[in-house]
Amino acid sequence: MKAIAATSSQHPGLLSALRTTRIQMVALQALAQALNEAPLRDRFLQAVDTIAANTGRLVVTGMGKSGIVARKIAATMRSTGTPSLFLHPSEASHGDLGMISREDIVFAISWSGETTELGDIIAYCRRFGVRLIVATAHPDSTAGRVADICLTLPHVREACPNELAPTSSTTVQVVLGDALAVALIERRGFTSSDFLAFHPGGRLGARLATTAQLMAKGEDIPVVKVGASLIEATIEMSRKRCGCTAVVDEDGRLLGVFTDGDLRRAVSGDHMKADIRDHMTLEPITVGPELLASEALRLLNEKAVSVLFVVSGEKLVGLLHLHEILRAGVA
Repeated sequence: MKAIAATSSQHPGLLSALRTTRIQMVALQALAQALNEAPLRDRFLQAVDTIAANTGRLVVTGMGKSGIVARKIAATMRSTGTPSLFLHPSEASHGDLGMISREDIVFAISWSGETTELGDIIAYCRRFGVRLIVATAHPDSTAGRVADICLTLPHVREACPNELAPTSSTTVQVVLGDALAVALIERRGFTSSDFLAFHPGGRLGARLATTAQLMAKGEDIPVVKVGASLIEATIEMSRKRCGCTAVVDEDGRLLGVFTDGDLRRAVSGDHMKADIRDHMTLEPITVGPELLASEALRLLNEKAVSVLFVVSGEKLVGLLHLHEILRAGVA
């Protein structure tokens, strides 16, 4: 095994991958250093303030590989609370300039700052007073000079052996876009509940669902009032098939829980007509209706139980079973 490992570690493909990774790490270190110094530090903060205060959309544009990065940035912005869209420069020149309103901000990405296809968008912004943010490694370029805010990116070495194919440069662009998006998330106080509104589908949506969305409600909750007999509680528990039943007072406040285990202990003592209060488990595990389903699953695992009682104030409003969490695809 050691011989195989040694051989594989010298494989040209692996050596290339490691070299590429190291080059791009150096590029990101250069970006981090630039963000901590003028002028990028000041322009970045200005861009965050400008986008956060904007009443329109963030229109992100770029050509080629920068265009692919621009699409990604627009998608990240949309999903984290910043209204955004991607505008293809070529389509913009053939009618899609009408997508830009005067309330919008255009964010143009061009490593060289001389991307010909961006010319019409830049001219449109200057003509109609649309604010323009440009991310480029060449602040003295055409795009850099006319920008309202120029985010000057550090010059980095491309990982391509010919130093031609955009690799490290696009990595820097992506991370800059992520840095803007995260800064805006924190600036706006964007929460997991807000995130759920934009991601209702799939496993992510399931993990961000709340107990209120998954819990049993109303007639589906196994519940008896204090003073019920063990046989009444057993019937209710069997009818609702949750392995337990809640015990509440006349005002609906949760007092305890009667479980399968409580039933077995009661049967062995021949107390089926006894008052439920003498056999219920006090202080059942409760959660609020806004708890995330992922947190509810963690709590179920920690407490080694299969049911959580959902209360609002002291009143029982629902019951969340492990099966419902698994059925929703949280795990």
